[in-house]
Amino acid sequence: MERMNISLPTPLKRFVDEQSAAGRHSSASEYVRDLIRGDEKRKVDERLEALLLEGLEGEESPLTREDWTAIRKEVLSRVAARENRV
Repeated sequence: MERMNISLPTPLKRFVDEQSAAGRHSSASEYVRDLIRGDEKRKVDERLEALLLEGLEGEESPLTREDWTAIRKEVLSRVAARENRV
């Protein structure tokens, strides 16, 4: 794991310390990692929504059983890859 040092104004540092002391996170680092993961998930969700809207606005075409099989395989592959990163 790589290290990153950040500087925070006193009120933000105090807030981060309070959040980690509240028991949901074991440390300030874990709290920050959780915030970053949440932001990453929001970005992925925004991209997915944009792609879905693009698909809804596009030309209709029938999906075959082979199409669904390929889509399912791709999704499972991406989920597995994402789980391996975290």
